Amino acid sequence: MRSVSPEEPYRQHSTAGLAIFCGLMVLLIAALLALGGWQIERLSWKQDLIAHVDQRLHAEPVAAPSRAEWSAVNKANDEYRRVTAQGTLLNDKETVIYASTALGPGYWVITPLVLADGTAILINRGFVPTEKRDPASRPEGQISGPVSITGLLRISEPNGTLIKSNDTANDRWYSRDVAAIAERRGVGDAAPYFIDADTSPNPGGLPIGGLTQVAFPNNHLVYAITWFVLAAMAAGIFLFILRGELRSRRT
Repeated sequence: MRSVSPEEPYRQHSTAGLAIFCGLMVLLIAALLALGGWQIERLSWKQDLIAHVDQRLHAEPVAAPSRAEWSAVNKANDEYRRVTAQGTLLNDKETVIYASTALGPGYWVITPLVLADGTAILINRGFVPTEKRDPASRPEGQISGPVSITGLLRISEPNGTLIKSNDTANDRWYSRDVAAIAERRGVGDAAPYFIDADTSPNPGGLPIGGLTQVAFPNNHLVYAITWFVLAAMAAGIFLFILRGELRSRRT
């Protein structure tokens, strides 16, 4: 019968603990490397998105998507595309939406534009300060008759913002929710997108168009470096502890 030294149970327990520690550290390092690799992929995607949007912003305007094309309109392929639409503004169905812009707090003025085929597109005609919220305070800007509007195609912003939800019942709006606004104003056959009007001046100077913020935060490289550095630190700590443990076992 083999005799068991008093230290053997301790050695077995220590070996099992070391194996668990090694496994956890390998998993941690692998996870950190995977996160860094994911951020590199996101960086490539973001750079591609910025290049495509920049190309759209500087392209010649094209006709706004017609009813037959509405189902194909999407954020990836169409947002910030320069488009043009001709029709008549329904000023009596105007909606104002709270906005915070480079010009200060105020409202976006959203007005349906009825096209020749009877369909409608909601137009963000631009910004007005708080004291000009009431259309009666800016009568010159209530254009009647046929108009041509050029601007950026934007995708609907349903429900509201992260901070405040739209209150349709009380006509309080914090985002440009196309479907909800069209329903609230009784606008039928409305496009699933809206157009941010460009800087073309309106009579009386209001609303002020061309204030669309086109900015894409791109911190993915910083995030990737952070994850890779953490992986390197974890690997360094792992090797330091493992080397010390193996040295102590030898001695």
